[in-house]
Formats: sequence, C-alpha cells, structure tokens
Amino acid sequence: MHNARTAGVVCASLLIAAAALTGCQKSPSSGTGSEDGRLGGQPSPTRPSGYGAVFLALDECSSRGRETFTEVSCTSEKAAARVVARYDGSVSEGPTCPERTDFVLHISENSPALDEDGDGTVPQGYACMRNLEAPHPGDPGGGGGPRTIVGDCVYSAGRGEVRETSCDGKGEEAPEYRVTKAVTSRPKCPPSTSLYVDLGGPKPVGCAKRV
Repeated sequence: MHNARTAGVVCASLLIAAAALTGCQKSPSSGTGSEDGRLGGQPSPTRPSGYGAVFLALDECSSRGRETFTEVSCTSEKAAARVVARYDGSVSEGPTCPERTDFVLHISENSPALDEDGDGTVPQGYACMRNLEAPHPGDPGGGGGPRTIVGDCVYSAGRGEVRETSCDGKGEEAPEYRVTKAVTSRPKCPPSTSLYVDLGGPKPVGCAKRV
C-alpha cells in the first residue's frame, strides 16, 4: 500500500475590493468548519443582520469579477456566491471550512474602504464560499474546493503527495484513486484500500481505492 498526503488544491490571487486575496488553503490538519456564524471561535459582534452589517458575514453574498469580489445583496442579479462560514485570522491557524466549500476568500487587514464598524480597519480573516449555481468544485468528486472529502478523486503528484482532480476524468489530470471512507485510524480502513489520504478533522484518514 502507498502512503500519501494531500496537497493544497485551491489558491487565490484575487482582490476583494481593497482587500488582497493570497495564499492557499491546504487540506485540514484538525477540526472542521463552522456554520454557526462564529468568527475565530468567538461569537459574532451584535450588529444588525443582513447585507453590509459585517463585511462578508455568514450567509451574505459576493459578486464575482475577473479579478475582484465585492459584497452584494443576495437578491442582486450580481450575487454569485454565499458565505457558508466566516473566521478571523489566517487559514493555516484557524478552523477548516465546511465540506462542500467551493473556494476561500482571504481578507486582509487595514482596509478602511471596507470598514464595517468605523474603527478604520477590517480584521484579517477568511470567508468560506459556496457558489449559488453550478459548478460546485467542492462537491464530492468535483475536483476542487479547499478540502478533500469522501467521494473525491486524487492522483499522485510525486514525493508521497497526491492532488485532487475531477472524478469524471475531465480535469487536467486523470483520477487514480477515489476516497471511499473516512476513519479515525488506518487499521479501520477496508482491506481493499490501496492508498491512505490525510483528510484532517475528527476522521483524518481517508481510505482510497484505485479507479
């Protein structure tokens, strides 16, 4: 059997208005994403709900441009994606995004143009986004998203690493393995397992079979 670790699958080099989007979210090392509107593990500040109360808060929407994302009302014809979780801090140190997240927006610090409470800054953070319409690369087998989950396919990237690719074979790389089960330890994988994939979370071991 082979041993491999998943590599990061989503990189952003975009702009949220004045906020720079940079970096990648690697496959999670621990924990799972939250969908309860908590920022960095702490309750959200008490503010009026709805568009504009907090920059890209939980359940708010963004437009999608070629190089920019801006917050818009979810009823707007420009709305393209919804925030399914929002956290302060960096992706590498914070909670992982929920399963089926399509992409992650990284929000920089010190952006007065986006100031949400009048103190002159927007805290560094990240928003886990789900497209309002297909395609959904974060779905099982979709070939993208910030997490590798059960149903996803991967291919060998060398040096003991694997990368995610679309299970339908339409990606740049052909799928070699499919993650069929998530377990707490390798001995709990079925005998037919041919590859172990690091998923993170409470069940960090992905049992993968050849396709």
